[in-house]
Amino acid sequence: MNQDQPTAVSAPTQAVHPAPAGYQSGFGNEFATEALAGALPVGRNSPQRVAYGLYAEQISGTAFTAPRSHNRRSWVYRIRPAAVHAPFKAVRHAGIENGFGDVPTPPNQLRWNPQPMPTAPTDFIDGWITMAGNGSAASQSGCAIHLYAANRSMSGRFFYSADGELLIVPQQGRLHIATELGVLHVEPCEIAVIPRGVRFRVELPDGNARGYICENFGALFRLPDLGPLGSNGLANPRDFLAPHAAYEDVEGDFELLAKFDGLLWSAAIGHSPLDVVAWHGNYVPYKYDLRRFNTIGSISYDHPDPSIFLVLHSPTDTPGVDAIDFVIFPPRWLVAEDTFRPPWFHRNVASEFMGLIQGVYDAKAEGFVPGGASLHNCMTGHGPDVATFDKASQSDTRQAHKVGETMAFMFETKTVIRPSRAALESSTLQHDYAQCWQGLKKHFDPARR
Repeated sequence: MNQDQPTAVSAPTQAVHPAPAGYQSGFGNEFATEALAGALPVGRNSPQRVAYGLYAEQISGTAFTAPRSHNRRSWVYRIRPAAVHAPFKAVRHAGIENGFGDVPTPPNQLRWNPQPMPTAPTDFIDGWITMAGNGSAASQSGCAIHLYAANRSMSGRFFYSADGELLIVPQQGRLHIATELGVLHVEPCEIAVIPRGVRFRVELPDGNARGYICENFGALFRLPDLGPLGSNGLANPRDFLAPHAAYEDVEGDFELLAKFDGLLWSAAIGHSPLDVVAWHGNYVPYKYDLRRFNTIGSISYDHPDPSIFLVLHSPTDTPGVDAIDFVIFPPRWLVAEDTFRPPWFHRNVASEFMGLIQGVYDAKAEGFVPGGASLHNCMTGHGPDVATFDKASQSDTRQAHKVGETMAFMFETKTVIRPSRAALESSTLQHDYAQCWQGLKKHFDPARR
């Protein structure tokens, strides 16, 4: 990112107060937490004078009049209000793109190798590259899909997206995400969700980090209804973890970055904005361990639809039609008899952007590697490659098969996912991807059943 003036970081004037060990459990719960005893008002939200000389402030993630079951907001009690900073000025970020469709979207199958690690010092925000998306932040519909590759912690700078909530999927390297409402420690095979507008800083304990981000412009992610599955299965609510209150009482010459209407903006700020001493509510950052997903599958025959792998979704006004589905393909047993067990060949009215965190994806044994990505848009045919098809067609399905140490995922949207110019011109784009299907042979013989 190019800025007119570099930000000088001064030494902190007071200590950082870390969060208590552990997390609060539950999805969409009404949490209450305080880092100092008595900081949280009892029986009211906005007393005339808050304990410890704090300021009361509400962060609303939905309309005030949204139904109670969908309403998201949190009251925070902080050292300074969020309004205390200098005016924002637009800054240039070479990797973040605003809007989609400035280049034609091909109906081709697309696949990319992993992004290389940067050689110059690059933090979590500088390391963003917009790969694809649809809709717009201004219309509050659709999403942007980014990759990140970074090699240093954010120092003296903080960030928030006013455009959408951020679903962060680490692929390599742990992330320590310090937010206004507390700290999340996230490793590969875990995800973090940072609500729209919540400020945070990312530290890299392992030095290098790489992964994926889905920036959701529309309705907040929520757990899917289970229908005939009943009351248990898939992602269980108690496995979602929210932080305890933690605060930083730190002064200095810092930078506050905002992503607003697709562009990046920078403001000087004289203190850490992570200064919330207590909070209560349900508009919170959270994490989830994908390895705790309770996978559902067939125990008789046929391969069920991939909706059985749904973790989170952003719904629309049409029942059963989501703006975004976040789906994973974790380790699992395949036991369906006389059944082609890998994902079948298909064309989908929805569009699919896939990533691989670790291991081998069972429909693509070659070419799709951890850190890579693929895009199969609306009605673009795709499925297992030649080697996978031949092997699965001849295997003994009387034996159970374990799909082992793997974790793949998919961002699926109801509208076309438009790749960015940078993605289509990237050196990581595999121009020979379509060759993986060209060896599929004709087996048709009308004389043989």
